Amino acid sequence: MQLNLLTVQNMLREYGILISFAGKLSQGLIEEYGAAVKSYLESEERPQNEIFHIFSIFIEQTQNIKDYCSIKQDSLFSDTIALSSIVTIGKTGNGHFICSGNVVEKEDLAKLTGRIDLLTAMDKAALKQLYKEKLRQELPEGSDSAGLGLIDIARKARDPLEYSVTELNEHLSFFTLKAVL
Repeated sequence: MQLNLLTVQNMLREYGILISFAGKLSQGLIEEYGAAVKSYLESEERPQNEIFHIFSIFIEQTQNIKDYCSIKQDSLFSDTIALSSIVTIGKTGNGHFICSGNVVEKEDLAKLTGRIDLLTAMDKAALKQLYKEKLRQELPEGSDSAGLGLIDIARKARDPLEYSVTELNEHLSFFTLKAVL
């Protein structure tokens, strides 16, 4: 069967997708793709703060996926997880969205969805306060992150974060996160 790129292009347009990447993420790839995203947005003559928010959410989402893949490199499912990454930037009638997805072990879902549920229940003032509190806290033992990424995405997003979970099998699910600006 031959891939019909016109069909793929039409589907991307139908969903408003401007930019998409699927595959294994590395730090170098994130940086290169991030530069391309920024350049693309600047060529469209978008306001600088809009470019910054889209770019930073894109970087944060890809970094979160890359970090999860690194944590799971000793898992039985490491290859499946690493190769499952997808990130898209799209346009809606009145803004943009950044949507990312990857395979997640089911044992990790409750913690992830719980954090997002907590953030979606907060207004902008509460998110700002939580962000400031996290900045003042010491890093958790064994962590190289203060856990600011999702909070920052929620703060920059116009609407509450959206997510979905699609069960793949008894061990794995596909997790999708969407931020609308």
